[in-house]
Amino acid sequence: MIRSMNLANRITLLRIVFIPVFLVVLLGEFPAWIPAPTWWLVAQPWLAAAIFVALAASDAVDGYIARTRNQVTTFGTFIDPLADKLLVTAALVALVDLGRIPSWVALVIISRELVVSGLRMVAVAEGRVIAASNFGKAKTVLQIVAIVAFLLRGSVWLEAALTDTWWVVFESASWLVMAAAVLLTIFSMMDYFYHARDILTGPWERGSSDDR
Repeated sequence: MIRSMNLANRITLLRIVFIPVFLVVLLGEFPAWIPAPTWWLVAQPWLAAAIFVALAASDAVDGYIARTRNQVTTFGTFIDPLADKLLVTAALVALVDLGRIPSWVALVIISRELVVSGLRMVAVAEGRVIAASNFGKAKTVLQIVAIVAFLLRGSVWLEAALTDTWWVVFESASWLVMAAAVLLTIFSMMDYFYHARDILTGPWERGSSDDR
């Protein structure tokens, strides 16, 4: 099956396959009877952040390949945004588990992704395709930057390297970016609903008139 897929779809599937690897690196712990080496404690958040950035960047790569090689498929159109949502959801849930972000932040972002995915399914059923808006793209960039910042907040090396003042600046900047990501997440959802208002109301109105 995989051999018959085009390159863009293979990259998308690899992004999904490597999400558990990202989680193991971020959340994995050595057994109690094996002390974690110092180098691992220093490298763990950086390695997790590097994997996350690589997976997030692969979205742009497979999109570029699909467009330039005319490899846009129905499967790719469905699985590509799903892979992005799985990656962001996995990272947010992991950050909640680590106690670095409050659960409501993750719930707002994840709920938005589920709602918009449902809206797109309704659009497909109506023969429409809702393209990603500029707000949605900006939201994705802010989410990625915010998640990377909070991944690195667990770096003992970074905390030791920065002075108290610069560490406060880094933490404040991380929260500002996350706040902007949450606000844009909500705004982009409203924008999707606005542009799909005819999809949401049209079928129900037709159904009501048919019943009458």
